[in-house]
Amino acid sequence: MDTAYIGLGSNLAQPQKQLRNALVAMGEIPQSQLLRCSGFYRSAPLGPSAQPDYINAVTELHTELCPLSLLEQLQAIEAAHGRERSVRWGARTLDLDILLFGPKQIDSLRLQVPHPRMFERNFVLVPLAELTPNLRLPSGETLAQLLQNCPHNRLEKI
Repeated sequence: MDTAYIGLGSNLAQPQKQLRNALVAMGEIPQSQLLRCSGFYRSAPLGPSAQPDYINAVTELHTELCPLSLLEQLQAIEAAHGRERSVRWGARTLDLDILLFGPKQIDSLRLQVPHPRMFERNFVLVPLAELTPNLRLPSGETLAQLLQNCPHNRLEKI
């Protein structure tokens, strides 16, 4: 089994409820086991500024699925929660991103792992550090190093 870390985010339609429902759905992904979830964090939106704050978290999942199969499962959960992909970085009911997938480095049209922008996002790195503070990424960098270089945008644990 591989360990995957999944970033969750929502800023529409009761975001905390969206994340809780997504956790239930992630617990039902075949050949996978949802192990734990970080606390929930409120963050300022990226992209268009006329949108509500986000609620974010990170989960740890053990899976026997290949990365693309896991991506398909996560996108099906997003779709079931009303996710529409109309505006890049726009408001959304649910966003599920594969941040890390074991030691794998993937660069395909459909999936990039580690997630290419996770290093700039405190709403990803802080909850990830809550789950696994001593994490070393496939590049060899430590999570602590990434946190030192990450912009300190508004982030609040709720």
